[in-house]
Amino acid sequence: MARFRFRHGVSRRSLLKRSAALGGVALSGAVPLLWSGRAPAIVTGETARPGMPYGVMSGDVSSDGAVVWSRSDRPARLIVEYDTNDKFTNVRRLVGPAALPENDFTARVVLSDLAPGERVFYRASFEDLSDLKTVSEPIIGTFRTAPGQMQDINIVWGGDTAGQGWGINLDWGGMKIHETMRVQNPDLFIHSGDYIYADGPIEAEKKEADGTIWKNVVIEEKSKVAETLAEYRGNYKYNLMDGHFRRLNTEVPQIVQWDDHETSNNWYPTEMFGAKEKEKGYTEMSVPLMAARAKRAFLEYTPVRLNAADGERIYRAINYGPLLDIFVLDMRSYRAANSPNRQGVPSEATEFLGRRQVAWLKEALLTSKATWKIIAADMPIGLLVPDGDVNWEAIANGDGPALGREYEIADLLRFLKMNGIRNTVWLTADVHYAAAHYYDPNRAQYQDFLPFWEFVAGPLNAGSFGPNKLDNTFGPQVMFVKARPEGQSNLSPRAGLQFFGQVKIDGKTGAMTVMLKDLDGKEIYKTDLTADTQA
Repeated sequence: MARFRFRHGVSRRSLLKRSAALGGVALSGAVPLLWSGRAPAIVTGETARPGMPYGVMSGDVSSDGAVVWSRSDRPARLIVEYDTNDKFTNVRRLVGPAALPENDFTARVVLSDLAPGERVFYRASFEDLSDLKTVSEPIIGTFRTAPGQMQDINIVWGGDTAGQGWGINLDWGGMKIHETMRVQNPDLFIHSGDYIYADGPIEAEKKEADGTIWKNVVIEEKSKVAETLAEYRGNYKYNLMDGHFRRLNTEVPQIVQWDDHETSNNWYPTEMFGAKEKEKGYTEMSVPLMAARAKRAFLEYTPVRLNAADGERIYRAINYGPLLDIFVLDMRSYRAANSPNRQGVPSEATEFLGRRQVAWLKEALLTSKATWKIIAADMPIGLLVPDGDVNWEAIANGDGPALGREYEIADLLRFLKMNGIRNTVWLTADVHYAAAHYYDPNRAQYQDFLPFWEFVAGPLNAGSFGPNKLDNTFGPQVMFVKARPEGQSNLSPRAGLQFFGQVKIDGKTGAMTVMLKDLDGKEIYKTDLTADTQA
């Protein structure tokens, strides 16, 4: 099967006007991509210089630095030069690690000693380890460090990328919603999980509901369900083949979560596959083994700041100045088995975040001094998400008092109330539609909590579904919903039911505005939230 590579251009503001002169418009080969609003053409061929076929990206930005990531096409050493102006007149140079076959030629560095609220420009290149005089063409990226004082903040979020067989369609223009998010000029992009669909093969053609044929770019690693480390890595490479995806990566730092499809649908850490999964093409029956491979690929291919004490830990907190802290959850790695989820007492069988993560989250929220506290959750709280006929995949388990996994959430919400921790806003994806939920204790079965909002946004180039039913345990009210028409499901991106969310915080007033937007960037919902400063 043919192997494809895209070329990537960066063209935004003065940084991007200078990129051609600095050699940053091409990833591999000699001809730069001409950006026309359509997805980039595919190019093939090798070069004597190291190639950077998947561009650059930054992530987990702090007030003094960020992670910078890239991948070479051969054994090479990552070199990153950075400055606070796009002319690189006072450049600093950081020699990074070697990109070797063991890590699939990926590499990252952590830039530090930067000033808060500062626009940083970086250019990444690879030095060929077989010939130190041979260096790749640099690729330029940019990010802004977290603010040190009250200033405007602009965030986009969403999840669910290249799922249900809807991949990169060049005739349609590629994964266009990523370009729509980019032009919002955000400071951050939170990917809420299902960053890939390792269990979702991509075929060359897929029929849409009206009979139209959706044509996908295909690669060997996406032709079957992922089981091997190489196949999991290939899923990340597939998404990085899209020019819109790479262009967003170049200009907007990410905060990345993972959920189930980074490994397999609805997985949990003790699961073992059987006959049903064999019919889907699986030959490996141990989900823990596949999850270990999947997590390695995730950490190799995303700009996550690795935890020094636990190299596999994904949950983390991002301090983004006096107005905002972001608490990034992992609702997958520590859960007990999916079940009917109606246990009458808390136990190991009702864990979802897990005791260690819950303890960390409580302490992090308790010590947070930020006005707003965004909890980035890869699954919603009050929506019913089934796993088969009798088991539940998420937290909710049906109307009534808190039971099963709901105990963990009830305990967390009670802790927030007891300690006067206010202004928590939950952002999530997973269910492939857009919604705004207001959780009101006066309408809830369990009432020992402060009211809060949950916003749902997605998918990002995947099938459209929903809306899911609500569970009244914590009293959620649907303030807005937009989903696929009744009687239809798994609609292609062409149907237009692709959504992302946007959060803006006013640097002067501290007020938060949350918007839900569609594929074209049209605002479909908006609400203004005022910070509660009551002691």
